[in-house]
Amino acid sequence: MAEIKIGLVQMSCSSDKSENLSKAIAKIKEAASKGAQIICLQELFTSLYFCDVEDYDNFKLAESIPGPSSETLSKIAKELGVVIIASLFEKRTEGIYHNTTAVLDTDGSYLGKYRKMHIPDDPAYYEKFYFTPGDLGYKVFKTKFATIGILICWDQWYPEAARITSLMGAEILFYPTAIGWASSQNEETNSEQFNAWQTIQRESLCSQWGPCCKRESCRS
Repeated sequence: MAEIKIGLVQMSCSSDKSENLSKAIAKIKEAASKGAQIICLQELFTSLYFCDVEDYDNFKLAESIPGPSSETLSKIAKELGVVIIASLFEKRTEGIYHNTTAVLDTDGSYLGKYRKMHIPDDPAYYEKFYFTPGDLGYKVFKTKFATIGILICWDQWYPEAARITSLMGAEILFYPTAIGWASSQNEETNSEQFNAWQTIQRESLCSQWGPCCKRESCRS
């Protein structure tokens, strides 16, 4: 695989979907101007993270995929000649919604979508209230620059997701994510969670590389 320059967009959001989409486009253009070829947006970037409450009004945020947001971003991908990874709240049909990521290639073509498989449900992360587990299986997408795999946030805690997607041919794995630290947690708890996350990432790395490859990252 040739050397690829990746852009990762992390931004603050508001309750205004159009405002968030415009902001994301500005960030995409900024990343592209710095040479990014594949640009990944954060999880559910068109809104605030709404899963902190169970509120039926939030279903109004959902849209079809392909749909308005993906079509707008397809034009941007073609204009800039970049791959865009866009995480959106998908309305599949009445009563069935998914946490979904669309992949758009450099010519603006829609390559498909991945629906989040592992759905958490904890205080402030009531995702099972909103999302049906994905039914498309793990996916890889052959973009102009690389064959990529998409997983979403909570999927990162399940090494088999990385392993399966890698075995399918993914050269790079992307995990659009919205969450960070809970401000109510103390430093000790944060440290324990971070260490657990690192362990899982090592397992995922080993899943991708197969038999022990003696990588330095595993010994650090």
